[in-house]
Amino acid sequence: MRVPRCHLDHPLAVGQEVALDERTHRHLVQVLRLRTGAPLVLFNGDGAEYTATLIQAERRASAARIEARIPRDTRPILPVTLVQGIAKGDRMDYSLQKATELGVSRIQPVITRRTVGGDDQRRLDKRMAHWRGVIISACEQCGRNDIPELLPPLPLTHYRRGPGAEALGLVLDPRATHGLTGISDPPAAVTLLIGPEGGLEENEIGQAVHEGMTPIRLGPRILRTETAGVAALAVIQALWGDLGR
Repeated sequence: MRVPRCHLDHPLAVGQEVALDERTHRHLVQVLRLRTGAPLVLFNGDGAEYTATLIQAERRASAARIEARIPRDTRPILPVTLVQGIAKGDRMDYSLQKATELGVSRIQPVITRRTVGGDDQRRLDKRMAHWRGVIISACEQCGRNDIPELLPPLPLTHYRRGPGAEALGLVLDPRATHGLTGISDPPAAVTLLIGPEGGLEENEIGQAVHEGMTPIRLGPRILRTETAGVAALAVIQALWGDLGR
């Protein structure tokens, strides 16, 4: 059986006995039905993973003992910031999950003209907590020991790449005349802007161009927001990143 990988949001050290949080406890003990003595792999985003043994597996509580620290750098070689127009429900979850698996370093959710519910701050706060869980679960599944940074949502009109802007900014636009293979020089880093359902409006693409982004398209077909992100990130990582290495 595959050894479960679990994220714990606090410092870890060899020899330490750690109580497992409710989410991890529920998954290991109530879903997987592990018992004492089961091997685990823990990580907290510090660039390593920790082999551990389950030493307590009771109905309401569980704990593990850390046996060893194994440095394993899973950080992507190409820093990619995904600026994702907030989509509905499962579509946003899918976009964040696959972006994590494909090696983005940072995720900036943005509220666009076609975002639904972007003016409800309480709802956005709840979705932020949920999105972080989606990202962590994706890291557990795909073997990442680093956690992509999830930034608070903000209106696209307020988004600025800033003085430390990445070398290459891209915005998906089905009306663009060039694709990713038309970019000749390998970038040091990438910022990718993707619209929500219905895409970005023309003035929003214009703002992105004003911010120094280059419009690109992904072939002759218009892709859904969750498909566009996966396709674009896969091509970016294949061209300039670590996909296939």
